[in-house]
Amino acid sequence: MNAMTTVVFIPARYASTRYPGKPLVELTGATGERKSLIRRSWEAAKAVEGVDAVYVLTDDDRIRTAAEAFGAEVIMTSSEARNGTERCAEGVAKLAETPEIVVNLQGDAPLTPAWFVSDLVAHMKAHPEAQMATPVLLTEPDTLANFVTDRKEGRVGGTTAVMRADGTAIYFSKEVLPYVGSLESPPQVWHHVGCYAYRPAALTAYAGWPEGPLEKAEGLEQLRFLENGWPVACVAVEGRGRVFWELNNPVDVARIETVLKKEGIA
Repeated sequence: MNAMTTVVFIPARYASTRYPGKPLVELTGATGERKSLIRRSWEAAKAVEGVDAVYVLTDDDRIRTAAEAFGAEVIMTSSEARNGTERCAEGVAKLAETPEIVVNLQGDAPLTPAWFVSDLVAHMKAHPEAQMATPVLLTEPDTLANFVTDRKEGRVGGTTAVMRADGTAIYFSKEVLPYVGSLESPPQVWHHVGCYAYRPAALTAYAGWPEGPLEKAEGLEQLRFLENGWPVACVAVEGRGRVFWELNNPVDVARIETVLKKEGIA
C-alpha cells in the first residue's frame, strides 16, 4: 500500500457562534434535491483528484451521524478545539500514518471548486519550504458588492487578504481591505478562500501557541501563524466563471442556492 501523501479534513462544529447548527442546514441544488451543508462540502472535497482520503472532523454526534449516513469517514475530535486548524492538529495525530500534506477544507464552503484545492496542493509540492498556504481569489464585481453590503448592514461576511509582492500574507480581515471608496472604480480586493494546506509540523506548532489578540479580534485562525512569525503563502486561483461564497450567515443560503442552480450542481 502506498503511503498517504495528501488528506483532506473537513472540520465541522454544531455550536457555531454566528449560525448554530450550520453544518446540517439543507441547501437545494439544481435538481431540487436538498443536501446538508456538510454533505455538499464533503462532495466538493471528493471531487478533488490526487487526494488519498477525506475525513469529516467533529465533536458532535449529530454531525457524525449525518456524515456517516451519506458515506463520509469521520474522526471525532475534542470539544476543546477552538477552530478548524486546532481540530486538524487533533485529526492528524489520530491517523495511522502521517501524510505529507493536510488540507483543511472549511465545512461552510461547498462552492469550493476542485481546482482551488488542486492548485493549493500543487503549490505545496512545488515549494517544500512552505509550511502553510491558502488560496486567494480576485473578487468579481458581484462578490465585492456582497462584501460591501454585508459590512454596511452589520454582517460579517467573507474574508479579505492583503499580500506582499511575493505572495506572502500581510494580513487577513473580515473588513473589506483595502478600503473600497467606490464600487465604480474599486481597488483590487482579494477574497480569502476558506481552505488551507499545512505540513504536519505546522499543525503541531500551531497547537502549541496560545490564541493571539489579532486572531481573537478577527475570529480568523490563520492569523495565529502571522502573529508567531510564520509566513502564510497566498496562492492566487482562478474563478473560471464560478462564483465562490461561503455560508457565513442565514442570508447566504439563498446566495449559494442561486449558484448551485446556475452551475447545475445537484
